[in-house]
Amino acid sequence: MKRTILTGILILATGVSGAIAQNKKQSPTPAAGAATTGPTPKSQDELNALKTLFAAAGKPDEVIAAAENVLTKFPDTQFKDSVLFLEADAWRQKGDKEKMQIYAERTLAANPKHFQADLMLAESIVQTTREHDLDRDEKLAKADKYANDAIASVSAAAKPNPQITDAQWEDLKKDLTAQAHDALGLSALQSKKYDVAIAELKMASEGAAHPEPAYSVRLASAYQGAGKNDEAIAVAEKVMNDPTNPPQIKSVAQAVRAAAVVAKRGASGAPAGGTAPPPQIEVKP
Repeated sequence: MKRTILTGILILATGVSGAIAQNKKQSPTPAAGAATTGPTPKSQDELNALKTLFAAAGKPDEVIAAAENVLTKFPDTQFKDSVLFLEADAWRQKGDKEKMQIYAERTLAANPKHFQADLMLAESIVQTTREHDLDRDEKLAKADKYANDAIASVSAAAKPNPQITDAQWEDLKKDLTAQAHDALGLSALQSKKYDVAIAELKMASEGAAHPEPAYSVRLASAYQGAGKNDEAIAVAEKVMNDPTNPPQIKSVAQAVRAAAVVAKRGASGAPAGGTAPPPQIEVKP
């Protein structure tokens, strides 16, 4: 999916790859007083450890081992936030959300402006919060904070890599901001704040350079929850009729449409057999 590609692009854009390439041509330790444009390995051993870590991409167990090696041997590395985020993402790939959250929070401790970690935490918290959790409101407020922090950090961020064009960076910022609005929309949907959810999910759907179909499915569900059944049906049908959307997405859109049709019939006084609440939207872009 586009989000996986986006994450890979942004990790590449941290400057690690550039530092590695640069250090192939010169000493890993810059001369005294020399200007640096980004994080730099302080020794050849650190450089080799970082190369091992980035070469392990796509292999979560190897990433975790390599990340821990860097953090143990080079605790003052200038790449600490990138290393911690890679380990957080590796735990995500392994399905361990508790450790994923721990390492994402450590990433933010190392770099409070790390918007990828903010987004990871916002999405994880809101997707694992349930209606009858005793601390539901507290969890969702925390997720909202992470999402809003991500929006602010993305807005203020400079282009992280000169190899990315200005147009590519603007598209990345739009997609990241849309991802944060999606998390805010899903949080509002969980709280049955349907008007807020509609506003946030419209910003996600309409503001992204590469909108995810799940944004539209959630928007349709928010419309249906708010009793705006015609809008819900229209958005759901658009998702269902797009041949590029995966079957899982279309299936959820079909369920939202069906609930909206039943609710609309009930509101008009036609026999409907009762109304159905909007379904929980668990699809992940």
